[in-house]
Amino acid sequence: MVKAVFAGSFDPPTYGHLNIIERARKLFSEVHVVIAVNQEKQYFLSNEERLHIMEKLVTCWTNVRVSTWDSLIVNYAEEVGAEVLIRGVRNTSDFSYEFDLAMMNKGLKDDIDTIFLAPDPQFFVLRSSSIKELALFGGDISAMVPPIVEKIIKTKLGTRCKS
Repeated sequence: MVKAVFAGSFDPPTYGHLNIIERARKLFSEVHVVIAVNQEKQYFLSNEERLHIMEKLVTCWTNVRVSTWDSLIVNYAEEVGAEVLIRGVRNTSDFSYEFDLAMMNKGLKDDIDTIFLAPDPQFFVLRSSSIKELALFGGDISAMVPPIVEKIIKTKLGTRCKS
């Protein structure tokens, strides 16, 4: 019974994120999706919005838990008894960054390993910032994010444009 943690900003959650969660939940007894909360970072979606959206998106998977965390992810993993951190990678730039992060985490908690997963090709998407920019200019993001996410993004962008 191995538990895993998949952490990220999920700002916004994408089909690529969901693809990784779906595959991870088949590999591990329990997957904790952890939404990063960093007071120094400005998010498009609030902590509460990201939590609410992700909870709705994974509700059908009984071995997936969602929470927020504002400290080192290895501390969260230790707290819930997880042995594995899952990191999503889309390209060599992602891998380079994630590899460095994995080495740092291994130095902090030697008993926690990192596994890299790439999304299935049909779920490969650009960075979240690109999705938000595409939506800002009226582009179609429906193939990149679930309908609940698309609706919230368009609503927030519409609100911003009116003020």
